[in-house]
Amino acid sequence: MNATPKLLPFAVATLCAAQFATLPAVQAADNVNTLSNFQQTGNTTPPETVPQTGPRADALRDNLKQIKLPPGFKIELYAVVPEARHMAIEPSTGVVFVGTRKNRVWQVTDRTKRRVADDVVSFASSVTFKVPNGVCFSPDGVLYVVEQNRVLAFPAAQFFGEGGPDVAAAVVVPQGKLIPTQFESFNHGARVCRIGPDKKLYIALGQPWNVPPKDKLADLDKNGLAGIIRMDQNGKNREIYAHGVRNSVGMDFNPKDKTLWFTDNQVDGMGDDTPPGELNHAPKPGENFGFPWYGGGKVRTEEYKDSTPPAGIVFPQVEFAAHAADLGMSFYTGKMFPAKYQGGIFDAEHGSWNRTKPIGARLMFIPIKDDGTAGTAEVFAEGWLTPNGEYMGRPVDVQQLQDGSLLVSDDYAGAIYRISYTGAK
Repeated sequence: MNATPKLLPFAVATLCAAQFATLPAVQAADNVNTLSNFQQTGNTTPPETVPQTGPRADALRDNLKQIKLPPGFKIELYAVVPEARHMAIEPSTGVVFVGTRKNRVWQVTDRTKRRVADDVVSFASSVTFKVPNGVCFSPDGVLYVVEQNRVLAFPAAQFFGEGGPDVAAAVVVPQGKLIPTQFESFNHGARVCRIGPDKKLYIALGQPWNVPPKDKLADLDKNGLAGIIRMDQNGKNREIYAHGVRNSVGMDFNPKDKTLWFTDNQVDGMGDDTPPGELNHAPKPGENFGFPWYGGGKVRTEEYKDSTPPAGIVFPQVEFAAHAADLGMSFYTGKMFPAKYQGGIFDAEHGSWNRTKPIGARLMFIPIKDDGTAGTAEVFAEGWLTPNGEYMGRPVDVQQLQDGSLLVSDDYAGAIYRISYTGAK
C-alpha cells in the first residue's frame, strides 16, 4: 500500500478484519481481491487529475452569473469534476468523494479550507468500477461505493487515496449479487446509498423499465428492485425496506425523528404535465409507495389501470413538477443559512428529457413542519435552464459541508458548486 499516516494501517486492518472478515472473496480480475488483502497491485500509472484552472473553469464561473438565489446567498465554483453525480463528504476532513455513471470515482480535496478544491484526482484507479454512482460514508469514516451490481467499502479512503491507485478495499456485496444479472440495464442502474440511524446500509434499487411487464413484477419485488433495501454494513441480513419505488436516486434521514425520506422519478410518456415527481416519507419498513399501479402521485398507469393495487398504498408527501427529475436530496442540519431553512430538505432537480418544454435544472427547498410532515416546495436556485430551453447545467445531488454551506453536483457541466449565505441572519 502506498504512503499513509503511520497510525492508520493498524486501525484500518483491524476494522477490515472485524467488519468484513466473513465476506466472500472477489473472483474478478479488477484488483479488489488483492487490495482487500492489503497487497499492492503493481499498478504504477498515476491517477488521473483534473485541472482546476484555465478556460473551462473560467467559463463555469461565468455561467454561474445566471443563477438566481434568494437574497443573501451566493454560488461559486467549488471544483471541476467530470460527470459529477452523487457526493459523500468525509466526516472529519471534509474530503468530497464523487460518483459517476461511468467508471470513475473522484476524490476532491480542499487542503487550505478556502472552500474551493485544490485538487481533483481519480480515486482507487486500480479498481475497475461500473456505474459507481452511489457513494456514502458511515459515521466512523468508511466510504461505501454502490455500483450497478456490486457494493464496495473503503476504510480511511481520504488517506489511502492520497497515495496513488492502490487503496484499502473490501467487498460488501460481490459483483452480480446486488441484483440478478438479468435485470442489469443502462436504464435506472445508478444507485444511491445512506447509512441509517440503525447503522444499516440502505440502497435504492431502480428497476430497468419505464413500466415493468406484469410477468416480471414478482421477480423484481422479491429481489428488492423497484424498492429500497437495507443490510448490515458487512452485507449480511439483507431485507426489503420499501416497495413500489420506480427509480429513487436520492434519500436521506431526518435527524429529528430518524425516519427515511426519498425522491422518486415517475413514469415517462404520459404527457408533459403528468404524472408528478415525488418526495416520499418511509418511517417504517414494509410500506408500498404505489408503482407500477400508479405512475406518480395518484395517477394510474395504462399498463396497470385494470389491476387492483396493494392495500395501504402510501402517497407522496410532496408532488413535484412532472418530469423535472428530482434526484439527490439532503436535510439541512447547518447553522449558516437562516432559520427558515434549518431542518428542511434541499432537493436537486436534474431537468426533463422528454418534455416538449423543458423544466427543472434547479434546486428546490421543502420545509418540514413540527409534526414531521412536509410543507410546500419552493424554488431555491434556478438558471441552469435558459429561457430558450437550453441547459447550461443539470444538478444531480446536494450535500452539506461542515461549515453549513451546500455543495451541488452537475453531471452535464462537470462541476461542483458551493452555495453559501453571507446576508444578515
